[in-house]
Amino acid sequence: MRKLLFSALCALSFSAVQAGGLMTNTNYHIAFDRMFARGATTEIDAAYSNPAGLAWGHEGFQLSLNFQKPWQKRDIKLGNTTYEGVASAPIVPALFAAYKKDRIALSAMIGIVGSGGFVKYDQGVPQYNVMVQSLMSSIIPQLNQLPGINIPSNYALNSEMKGKQYIYGGQLNFTYKILDCLSAAVGIRANYYDGYYRGHVIADAQNEYGQLAKLLLDVDQKGWGFTPLVSINYHKGPLTLSARYEFRTKLNPENSTNILDAGLGNGLVAKVAAVPVYGEATLVKIKEALAPQLAGATAAFQDGVCTRYDMPALLAVAAGYEFTPKLRAALEYHFFDDKNAKMANNRQEELTHGTHEILAGIEYDINEKFTISCGGQRTDYGLSDGYQQDTSFACDSYSLGLGGAWNINEKVRLNASYFCTLYSDYNKQAVFGQETYSRTNHVIGVGIDYKF
Repeated sequence: MRKLLFSALCALSFSAVQAGGLMTNTNYHIAFDRMFARGATTEIDAAYSNPAGLAWGHEGFQLSLNFQKPWQKRDIKLGNTTYEGVASAPIVPALFAAYKKDRIALSAMIGIVGSGGFVKYDQGVPQYNVMVQSLMSSIIPQLNQLPGINIPSNYALNSEMKGKQYIYGGQLNFTYKILDCLSAAVGIRANYYDGYYRGHVIADAQNEYGQLAKLLLDVDQKGWGFTPLVSINYHKGPLTLSARYEFRTKLNPENSTNILDAGLGNGLVAKVAAVPVYGEATLVKIKEALAPQLAGATAAFQDGVCTRYDMPALLAVAAGYEFTPKLRAALEYHFFDDKNAKMANNRQEELTHGTHEILAGIEYDINEKFTISCGGQRTDYGLSDGYQQDTSFACDSYSLGLGGAWNINEKVRLNASYFCTLYSDYNKQAVFGQETYSRTNHVIGVGIDYKF
């Protein structure tokens, strides 16, 4: 029961449905989706990817509004049974703004900086089902020894969990060109965590005994965290080099618990309690045996309790090169220091290393009106069997993106993109057999840039 209840929290602690680390998104602007390596950009998306690079950006004001739509599946195979989990999000917006005058630039970005979406398990997952079955197999024989009690062993298991996890962020940057070839920027991002967990796991006899056991959960979580960041950019001729560092963000959202009810079903308790002499005594004995487990397991769900969801420190370095006035390419590296970012139950300690990402992209101007681009990304999370859970898991991946831009006129540019992520299945030898975790991810996007 302890593992069952703790899993209810982990079940909905899903990683981002977009690009980036375990808790951090990196794709906000459509230019990223169609090229990936944007760490050396000096365009409007530099407000996130390379704030120091805005020292070479457009003189005056810029605005950019972007919309993305992701889809993702998360399947678990245990034996011949496949448990399907569907994660989705509505249209995900992001807004960029920048102003540059001479050597100074000010910029801002608003978006969903971590996670971002909903997840639902209609049929439950192996861990839920097996844990409840284990609980019932130990309780039913004890109760059936009572006179007049005959609880059927073929009860129905009704399990469903759903949740939401968003980290909204608003970022401000100040950029200064120190030399004709060197600039630096400092910034701060405010992050607001908004999530909920709702669901139930019920063992139902479907007769006069009613619910044999239950877990009812309805918890909201909210919290704030702040991210200082610094960046530096070198630009000379066709070459651009950049580095950006985001400090660890402490997120410790607090529970607002609406419903938390775990234990034996009310109908079962009433039936057993009515047995003369032995009924009440047997119930007391069972409840006393369960009490320590329930107290420890439900502690994380109690009203007012805080749970860590830190966003890790991030180091990003990039190089961009303009081969011709029409052809540009970039290479980038990300390191997310996940092992030093607190997670629920100190789960980060199970990782073998932080997340490593390699990104590459190329962009070509067909003419003054149209640009095409493509890119790729490799993500290695440092996963282990101890980290992976059938209700919350990640898979190493390759991502591929493509798209284009249309310069409608000198002030307006329209961007469009598509990218998909190809995940490597993860095989884990669990207590009840080998589990195979698999995922899919697709994102389409459109955005518009405007120069004043």
